[in-house]
Amino acid sequence: MGDLSEDIKSSFPNKRVKALLNILYTANWIRSHQNDFFKPYGISPQQYNILRILKGANEPVKVQWVKDRMIERAPNATRLMDKLCGKDLMKRIPCKDDRRVVFVEITPNGLALLKTIGKSMDLNVLDNLSEAEAGKLSDLLDKIR
Repeated sequence: MGDLSEDIKSSFPNKRVKALLNILYTANWIRSHQNDFFKPYGISPQQYNILRILKGANEPVKVQWVKDRMIERAPNATRLMDKLCGKDLMKRIPCKDDRRVVFVEITPNGLALLKTIGKSMDLNVLDNLSEAEAGKLSDLLDKIR
């Protein structure tokens, strides 16, 4: 079992400081794991999140609607969507009534990619936790926010 003190070769003035640094360190570790997982599919974890949001919408939605639902609030969400459009995983639909408004929608290729990823989705970063421990962790993280 890992110990942050050993992993980063440091000590901490108190448990709250250690807990905060452990959250940041673990988030970075998970992000790295996700980057490695999604690389063969040619998308980033943030782009995967966008595709999942679009799939769940079941209809064309405004770009801002997608941005408001992203797990990681990416300032470059529009650029991420541009790349997804370029790969034919989503498409933009201009609003008939207002040129300033653009809707986005997942394409059949995007749905197929999600299906492929879903078959090999790797959630083993939480394998060391029981269901009860995962629930407690989730509750504690909610409490922090």
